Amino acid sequence: MTADNTEAMSRREAMAVLASAPADVLARLWRESGLGNDASVIRGPETGLVALRGRIGGGGSPFNFGEATVTRASVKLPTGEVGHAYALGREREKARISATIDALRQRSGLAARIDAEILLPLRDRMRAADDSRRAETAATRVEFFTMTRGED
Repeated sequence: MTADNTEAMSRREAMAVLASAPADVLARLWRESGLGNDASVIRGPETGLVALRGRIGGGGSPFNFGEATVTRASVKLPTGEVGHAYALGREREKARISATIDALRQRSGLAARIDAEILLPLRDRMRAADDSRRAETAATRVEFFTMTRGED
């Protein structure tokens, strides 16, 4: 997306924003948007576990190191568009709203409105929180250096 927010978000970017968004903020923006909620549920929202895998050093052999709770949902609009969503945790309503947003973004003309009213404010809020966290971390950074003695 460009700096002036004129380019539409890709589906992948939109789903990443929805998955990372706080459930209460997403629900508030959804209500304020006034978009229709006429989607029928195809699957879920249902909660389950997924295996988490990792690699030592980012390049070693993969290994299982735990599980995470994930909630998923799929919805279908009366016009035929199908939306899917996954969310970390047990937020059933967040998964349903995210799936509905995914379906509505597939309708011509609605993606720009959804981006402007829901996704861009969420993304901007998350970026501001990340910047704040980075600034707090940078304030506590300690720089070490080594002085050599002239005898060596």
